[in-house]
Amino acid sequence: MTVSFRKWVSHSVSNLRDSSKSIASRLFRPIYYIYVAIFLTVTKWRPWGTNVFERAWDAVIILDACRVDALREVEDEYDFLTVEDSITSVGSTSFEWMNHTFDSGYRGEIEQTAYVSGNGYTERVLGQGGDTGHAAMPFGPTEYDVVDPEDFGYLEELWRAEFDDDSEWMINGDAGSRIHPKYTTDRAIRAGREQDAERLIVHYMYPHDPFPLADSPELFRPFDALRSGEISREAAWDEYVTHLRLVLDEVERLLENLDAEEVVITADHGEAFGKYGFYRHVIGCPLSCMRKVPWGKASATDEKKYESRAPAPESSNKTTSAEERLENLGYL
Repeated sequence: MTVSFRKWVSHSVSNLRDSSKSIASRLFRPIYYIYVAIFLTVTKWRPWGTNVFERAWDAVIILDACRVDALREVEDEYDFLTVEDSITSVGSTSFEWMNHTFDSGYRGEIEQTAYVSGNGYTERVLGQGGDTGHAAMPFGPTEYDVVDPEDFGYLEELWRAEFDDDSEWMINGDAGSRIHPKYTTDRAIRAGREQDAERLIVHYMYPHDPFPLADSPELFRPFDALRSGEISREAAWDEYVTHLRLVLDEVERLLENLDAEEVVITADHGEAFGKYGFYRHVIGCPLSCMRKVPWGKASATDEKKYESRAPAPESSNKTTSAEERLENLGYL
């Protein structure tokens, strides 16, 4: 989060002049970021939620923006999955989740952990101490006490990879394209087999939008269309669950090619879907639709059914910045 009173004033004035938004929306945003400033200041020193490093596990699979009710809806479709419980996440955005999860107080555990992540916040959080740059608040924490990238047992930032649309690692849909979750699976299989780490965290970027299997632009990025009434909540939800199934199919393949006795399937945060006027997850929000995340259990045995062949991020045909990746996900 960018802390700048001047930028907050500038953003607030621009927002108030935006005639495309309702008066209520124009007034709400600057006030909300005052609240966010207070919330982040308090939770920096007194974190709220359960840090995954406080639980026992061999591997954690993060399904970005996965709601508890969505995972329960499809639970019976997957033999490997049992949604035992839910926890309160340490954030309502990936930015907050990473800042609190990878706090230096857990350095010992993190040094024994391999982290394979498709989430572009690794650069901004681990490399810059929490400056996201996507919005401004008038005051608040300017940095967090997070570990450095070198403190991980192994860190692979998959978001650095970019492929041509016709690559096997891409989904090139009617409304837009995006990296296929099987790329994360492939790289996680390799990390699990080759890296000497006691624990593994795999961060999939689904079911977070955009939705490359969608057949229309409104469903590719559904939340603005949902807000404006162009699509129904049911239509947006169905597309979201379709992409949850897409990533769970990949999780199933990962579990057949990984040795981990105790596997947890959870999320960094949830998604709003119109609750109390919020249509997507936002920073500093205490609502359960964003802060309550599933705590599923599974186990994994490497049956050697698949040999990883996906290129490492740095050896792909193109490169992309964290800013570009986060913008594609609707953060910037």
